[in-house]
Amino acid sequence: MVVLTSHRLRLLIVVVVVVVVSVFAFADCLEVKQSLSVQELRWGRNSRPRRFASTPGKNTGAVELELRRQKIPGPKILIADEARVLSIQSRIRNVISEKEDDSSGAQVPLFSGIKFQTLNYVVTVAVAGKNATVIVDTGSDLTWVQCKPCTSCYAQRDPLFDPSASTSYQNIPCNSSACLSLQEATGNAGVCGAHRCNYFVDYGDGSYSRGLLALERIDVGGAIIENFVFGCGFKNRGLFGGTAGIMGLGRTPLSLVHQTTAQFGGVFSYCLPTRLLSSYGSLVLGDDPAAYKNSTPISYTRMLRDPQLTPFYFLNLTGMTVGGVPLQEAGFSTGKILIDSGTVITRLPPSVYRAFKAEFVKQFSGHPPAPSFSILDTCFDLSALEEVAVPRVRMEFEGGGEMTVDVTGIFYFVKKDASQVCLAVASLQYEGQIGIIGNYQQKNQRVVYDTLSSRIGFAEEACGQ
Repeated sequence: MVVLTSHRLRLLIVVVVVVVVSVFAFADCLEVKQSLSVQELRWGRNSRPRRFASTPGKNTGAVELELRRQKIPGPKILIADEARVLSIQSRIRNVISEKEDDSSGAQVPLFSGIKFQTLNYVVTVAVAGKNATVIVDTGSDLTWVQCKPCTSCYAQRDPLFDPSASTSYQNIPCNSSACLSLQEATGNAGVCGAHRCNYFVDYGDGSYSRGLLALERIDVGGAIIENFVFGCGFKNRGLFGGTAGIMGLGRTPLSLVHQTTAQFGGVFSYCLPTRLLSSYGSLVLGDDPAAYKNSTPISYTRMLRDPQLTPFYFLNLTGMTVGGVPLQEAGFSTGKILIDSGTVITRLPPSVYRAFKAEFVKQFSGHPPAPSFSILDTCFDLSALEEVAVPRVRMEFEGGGEMTVDVTGIFYFVKKDASQVCLAVASLQYEGQIGIIGNYQQKNQRVVYDTLSSRIGFAEEACGQ
């Protein structure tokens, strides 16, 4: 049982099927997140990049970049999250319709993006020596940043990147393989203008970026990537908070993962932080187990590949348990699900969600209900309690892979006084839609993506500890 009190935040591990958390600790945590977000997300003496020792016999020196989280107040983030999910489902539906007719490593501190006004996670990289804080997104392929001269841009915290001030910047011509790869990476073909390749990428919630495809030198926590293909955005709009853009970690040739295969072996991993235990996590490029701090062994499952949906990482969800009780639901027989760091809240097919909700509510009985909130329909009033027993939730995958959801990923605290606390999982609209594992349920996990071996691994890890 895990006990978190308002006076002490201590982690105790016991072999039981429930997790006990302090409601006041969660409420206090939200206060801290909001009141200390500016301080915690500011680069400090203890959060600068650190270099780890190399693994004997391998050139695997890892460099840490902090991964931070952003926050948009109120229901806006959930509305934007729902728009992203609908966009992903639309893309999947369109594809199904068409069908029917030596390695080195870099460790980058991964931060919560509270300072940057989003619930996604961000890292800071250097583009031609200039810092750019970007959202980490496994559901996107093209990496892009806002550039001068910006004809229409949102406000960002870092200075805009100025390509005219860089000696290593080069525009990419129309007939290049990179320009031809835009269709697969973004869903939109590159457009030729003045012999230069123009890109356009949209995200389904009204957010988009337009600009030129280019080559540049980037520094990811001390690991130098020469001639990196990225988007230099001159017209950008959307809920990107104060970030400079997107880091695309998808599966097509334009993603950072694919472009650095020779350097990092097609492997990356992350540990998404929670403010209960730390303010930052890490993004590791390359296979460097010495940089991991997992407390349980990494369990792997097969990474599914859909040639028509190449950006996404699919898995087979074979079952779920709540408080040690397996869910009996036929929907797991077709349990294809995708994992996405850019989606916040996990979505389940309606039949699976109903079974999950029913079992959770059964085990969590006796607590007064609270009004639903946005896409979250199962909420409670826990304001009268100091601590509450929360059933442990585990997701099981093909081949023995499993992910135990951290207690901080079970509830979404709408109100700081815990009078409206919602189950942080939502139902999809239709039975045939594909489920999504969002970043809220991935906190305090080391999630390993091994693209060459086509597998994804999970292990519990206290991020930043």
